[in-house]
Amino acid sequence: MTEASAGTRLWGRARQPLMEAVLPFAVARIIVLGALGLSHFVVDRTHSTVAVAQRVHEGLLGWDAGWYETIARVGYRPLGTQSLRFFPALPALAHALAWLPGVDDGAAVVIIANVAAFIATAMFFVLVRRESGDAELARRSLWILSLSPAAFVLVMGYAESLLLVCALGAFLVLRPAGSSTRPAFAAAAVFGLLAALTRPVGVLVAIPALVELVRWWPRTGRPTRLAGLAAVVAPLVGVAGFLGWAQHVTHDLFAPLHVQLESTHHGGLSDPVVTLFHDATGILHRHVGTALHVPWVLLALVLLIVCWRKFPAPYTLFAAGILAVAVAGSNLDSFERYALSAFPLSMAGALLCRSAQVERVVLILLAAGLAGYSVLAFMNLYVP
Repeated sequence: MTEASAGTRLWGRARQPLMEAVLPFAVARIIVLGALGLSHFVVDRTHSTVAVAQRVHEGLLGWDAGWYETIARVGYRPLGTQSLRFFPALPALAHALAWLPGVDDGAAVVIIANVAAFIATAMFFVLVRRESGDAELARRSLWILSLSPAAFVLVMGYAESLLLVCALGAFLVLRPAGSSTRPAFAAAAVFGLLAALTRPVGVLVAIPALVELVRWWPRTGRPTRLAGLAAVVAPLVGVAGFLGWAQHVTHDLFAPLHVQLESTHHGGLSDPVVTLFHDATGILHRHVGTALHVPWVLLALVLLIVCWRKFPAPYTLFAAGILAVAVAGSNLDSFERYALSAFPLSMAGALLCRSAQVERVVLILLAAGLAGYSVLAFMNLYVP
């Protein structure tokens, strides 16, 4: 086969996923950027507080994105232990990209986040179509993931899109086409390592790797088993590497976890039922942002049950692991963002929208939710 014919064949395989990704990717960005423009309009014409005005003018580099930009620009040391909540993959890539003429660290963070989001969207189509054999289900899954209310973080300079690329990449190589095709455990190890260096929950990529290793263990030889063990251990190595660096800098091996467990962030371990009740009653005290989390937690649990009934175990266990981390803290701040990374929930949601009429209604509601949550986040009223 000539290089030209090989390239043509590769483009033929990639063309549909890329084309399917374009429209949901573009629509999500139109909505989020429109919400940012609306937020600027409101702030510029009202007597907003300094905090609100500052948040709006931070734009796509607001909230955690600002931390990633600053880490990329000056590193961790000048920022103190609070910066250790943010794992190094995104700021390291942004710092490298910022060497290009005309690209500063802030632009680099946003560019990487959006390019990764587009790649993840195309990868998601491939994965769902391969797993289900249903291109329509794959298409609906893309739209649900892209328009989920928390998906505005895929437009901002957040690490979620990069995490999705790593997690989806791991699933694609762990569950190749054909029931007789062995997983590419060595590639899964690379994706798992990168996932763990992107976000703390990236370590959960070890779960599907372990499930697939157990499933294939009786049918493989020593080299494949060793590669499978590497795929399971690699995410743990990624986290251990960052914790080891934190030990070197702060003399506290678990400094990143200690910072994350502070009450002003995710909080320490608590009873999820108590947390749900506390956040649900928050609306009585005008804490609208906290009360908004409750229906999403309940919906995520329903989708997890659907996932358990309809998809293989690695998908359910991966999503369940992320949800368990999200509800384990003393508050539910950022729950929707955590759930966004649990991409099997979008697959489950797509299964419930097989009717064209139901699909239209759901996508309209999701688009409205994306716009609304974007405005709330830009106006400092919702913690993404």
